[in-house]
Amino acid sequence: MVDLKALDLPELETFFTRRGEPRWRAHQVYRWIWQKGSTDPLAWTDLPRILRERLAEETRVSALRAEHAAASRDGTVKFIFALEDGHRVESVWIPDRDRRTVCVSSQVGCALGCTFCATGLLGLSRNLKAHEIVDQVLQASLLMGERATNVVFMGMGEPLQNWEEVKKALVMLMRHIGLNLGARRITVSTVGIPHRIRELARFPRQVRLAFSLHSAIQEKRETIIPLARRFPLPEILDALWDYYEAHRRWITLEYIHLPGFNDGPEDIEALVRLGRKIPSKVNVIPFNPHPELPFRAPEMEETEAFVSRLRRRFPHPVTFRRPRGRDVFGACGQLALMVQQEARHP
Repeated sequence: MVDLKALDLPELETFFTRRGEPRWRAHQVYRWIWQKGSTDPLAWTDLPRILRERLAEETRVSALRAEHAAASRDGTVKFIFALEDGHRVESVWIPDRDRRTVCVSSQVGCALGCTFCATGLLGLSRNLKAHEIVDQVLQASLLMGERATNVVFMGMGEPLQNWEEVKKALVMLMRHIGLNLGARRITVSTVGIPHRIRELARFPRQVRLAFSLHSAIQEKRETIIPLARRFPLPEILDALWDYYEAHRRWITLEYIHLPGFNDGPEDIEALVRLGRKIPSKVNVIPFNPHPELPFRAPEMEETEAFVSRLRRRFPHPVTFRRPRGRDVFGACGQLALMVQQEARHP
């Protein structure tokens, strides 16, 4: 039985034309599925009754199932979504003034094994399909009763290791008859895969790029990001420059503050040198604790002091991302399918 949600618009058009229906039927159905979140063909009232009945008998419309939802004290909501094959992924709803950001997963688990990220403890089960990525945004919006305004690919998995499906998901997120998100409201985060960064540079829409740096010293970076041994910083920086040349968009350098490891004078000096090579801003993120990871969370005063020292030297803006959703294991680096016993539901 065909899953209509798994068909992107051109595939949906082919589906209908092969059945003797006009191409624009696909646009009607696409709106019902991705704008209104409907899974029942019988409810699609702008279609003829006979066609609705035929679709109800011959097709289906899948939907991620929210297995768990926990609301943080700061308003962040973490969802655990069950996939049809029994796997689970996490997504995070992050409200901030007029923004409603959904942090989506691109893989079930992650193969990279970064020592500051709990997702790596799970290993990699499989890549997500494009519709499974986009459905995280749709289902979170339906559950919260509000439309998502921004999407960040910063959940479980390395997006550029699933580039073909992520690329399809980006197109789906931006379709005006679907979720209709602007390209500049979408951010793809990567630990650095040069050939895929160049493919993102060739992507026709100006989605934002965030690079998970975490140390500008190659030897240090290799100790916390195993993939850094394969892709050294100079090679990644060349690819980042290609992205900048293609889109004229500054790169965000994500920098998890690991106290005593990457906050010394030599670390700041290395960041300054890197910042002079690439148009970029630094986003400092305090490490979020997890019982199976080797680092401790910095005191807020420690991170503020590090940010202050960095701002005095770094040639571009330095921002400070305060932890969101930490109390429900929904903060950056904590997504490992952990559930609080007394979770608060939205």
